[in-house]
Amino acid sequence: MEKGVVFDIKRFAVNDGPGIRTAVFLKGCPLRCQWCHNPEGLCKEIEQSTKTVKVDGVDYAMPYSIGYEITADELTKELLKDCIFMEESGGGVTFSGGEPMLQHEFLQQVLEKLHQRGIHTAVDTSGLTPWTNIESIIPFTSLFLYDLKCIDEERHRQFTGVSNDIILDNLRKLSERGVPVQIRIPVIPTFNYNDEEMSSILSFVAQLRNVVRVDLLPYHTIAQSKYERLGISNSLFEHKSLKNEELQSYFTLFQEQGVKVSIGG
Repeated sequence: MEKGVVFDIKRFAVNDGPGIRTAVFLKGCPLRCQWCHNPEGLCKEIEQSTKTVKVDGVDYAMPYSIGYEITADELTKELLKDCIFMEESGGGVTFSGGEPMLQHEFLQQVLEKLHQRGIHTAVDTSGLTPWTNIESIIPFTSLFLYDLKCIDEERHRQFTGVSNDIILDNLRKLSERGVPVQIRIPVIPTFNYNDEEMSSILSFVAQLRNVVRVDLLPYHTIAQSKYERLGISNSLFEHKSLKNEELQSYFTLFQEQGVKVSIGG
């Protein structure tokens, strides 16, 4: 049986789809977004690191593994423990990362098992994967949480390390199929936090037929300690976190065009 590599499971998540959810974070990502808040999920392989633990005022370096292998049956069994919370709140399970589509065979197995149990499923994806991978999980996926970062291909490559051609094409295909999509836009200083980029994104989104909501996600520096612990430098942390009110003009811009929009997840 196919095994997956998971680096975290978070229960009682409320910003990863409707209701109370259990979020599963799969390791590995083909993008290198400068603002990534889960750097521990970039590498697909299990990694070894250390964290500092204070005991009686003394700091100790404690080794730990980032990620672990698990079968689809094992993960499904673990997730079904939270059924009561999902059912009572209209929630479910969300698969995130990293990029969950990088482990699409394992992901499909778990999605299918949850679907058979009537569990609402969401996949939080960058969209950077062959269309056939997305197409194969559509029957078992209730909602796609789709990251849309910018429209300009050169700028996208500069800040994420990859082209957005496949990403935009897959989003168009999901629209043609009428598959429910919640678009998530990380609003990042020096990248897309400007009128030109937001207008371009809005023009693209306005052409889609399947968008249930757009989330404007303000840039934050919460992950800075992770980068420091992993020894990764990130110049974006020179910028302060954006406040919700700083995105109000873009909220209004989307709303005026008839797009259902929120600030935050």
